[in-house]
Amino acid sequence: MNPKGIRRRTRLAADAALAVVALCFVLPLLWLVLAAVDTEAGHEINWPASPSFANFTSILTPDLLFRPLANSFLLSAGTACVNLVVAVLAAYPLSRFQSRFNKPYLYAVLFATSLPITAIMVPVYGLFVQLHLLDSMAATIFFMATTTLPMAIWMTRNFIDSIPLELEEAAWVDGASGMMGLRTVVLPLMRQGLGVVFIFVFIQAWGNFFIPFILLLSASKQPAAVSIFGFFGQHGAVAYGQLAAFSILYSIPVLVLYALVSRGSGDSFALSGAMKG
Repeated sequence: MNPKGIRRRTRLAADAALAVVALCFVLPLLWLVLAAVDTEAGHEINWPASPSFANFTSILTPDLLFRPLANSFLLSAGTACVNLVVAVLAAYPLSRFQSRFNKPYLYAVLFATSLPITAIMVPVYGLFVQLHLLDSMAATIFFMATTTLPMAIWMTRNFIDSIPLELEEAAWVDGASGMMGLRTVVLPLMRQGLGVVFIFVFIQAWGNFFIPFILLLSASKQPAAVSIFGFFGQHGAVAYGQLAAFSILYSIPVLVLYALVSRGSGDSFALSGAMKG
């Protein structure tokens, strides 16, 4: 067979596979947009007879939207900030100092990433009850931070490994301490990496339903990931239009954060230039 014909067939097969995958993403998004402007939306994709923003106006209330979104932002931002601080402090010695305990520790961290959260929620719930931490936003933030911390440590360590040690050694020669070198040399050079870790942890916490649902009892403290459950009524009744409108507004903060962090974490200091001279 002609090699050019084989390449053409292979390309067509790859394009067809990509088209199928793209269709699997486009159809749910299409339903989401159409259902959000349809007051009589169902579970099927239908063009609305009279498009309107009634679904949006009906959920623009403090109880349905604003308070859950504020709680989600508090939980997600708090979890991401705690993760960044702990991940940097844990990853820096793993990257810069050689020890026989480094590999066992990293393997233990890697093993922790494979633990399903449902397997540890029963003892965690019992611990929260004994320590009277149920319905505590701060305690929930710290526990949510522990669930994403292993992957954050791995990611942060890889970013620190990419920064030449010679830059820190030059700072040490000038009299900087280890922590000062971390603060003045390493952290400014890995701003992009910190942005990636922040976005990763923030998104994981933003979409977390199980932990807040178990540990936060008050309706006033529930994030949007839990309050969205309220659109599923009893006996199979679902407010599809309001659910679609809520889902769109629920996704906007993450998209805005991603755009801001991506724009603000530019290369402020080129490593190649720093190594010259």
